Amino acid sequence: MRLAGPENSVTAEPRARKYKCGLPQPCPEEHLAFRMVSGAANVIGPKICLEDKMLMSSVKDNVGRGLNIALVNGVSGELIEARAFDMWAGDVNDLLKFIRPLHEGTLVFVASYDDPATKMNEETRRLFSELGSRNAKELAFRDSWVFVGAKGVQDKSPFEQHVKNSKHTNKYEGWPEALEMEGCVPRRSTVS
Repeated sequence: MRLAGPENSVTAEPRARKYKCGLPQPCPEEHLAFRMVSGAANVIGPKICLEDKMLMSSVKDNVGRGLNIALVNGVSGELIEARAFDMWAGDVNDLLKFIRPLHEGTLVFVASYDDPATKMNEETRRLFSELGSRNAKELAFRDSWVFVGAKGVQDKSPFEQHVKNSKHTNKYEGWPEALEMEGCVPRRSTVS
């Protein structure tokens, strides 16, 4: 005799299956699953997950005010380096030294926290635009921004969200809402 437990009872709610990084469906072959969340105000740090590995988060203690950037090998999906750049009081040259020498095919995951733009100059905006950003040129004080780009892309990235800091629409006192983005990034075929 078998007892009807919750797993075979008709009334039990089916549990929604979650895939890599909590995506609602699996990514196609030759794609990398990702989910990222920008920071919320200056309180909750951003998160970047790739292929079920948390690359950056408050728990990992590798996020900070400004731009949180994970560089990933576009062929293997392996993390190359993850760093936070303070765009309020930091030195923009540290960021430039990080993103100038990227190799063709390197994936760039960016999540803002608190303030992504105060120290941005024309060169940083141009470099992010070359990585596929549509919004880098307009980023301003305390905007929320999440972006996935790649060195050597021909077009603008489909993976970008931006919310302006506006006292009329801000969700938090002085900050816009946090942004969440997920998807499947195609692997690069070769990295030179």
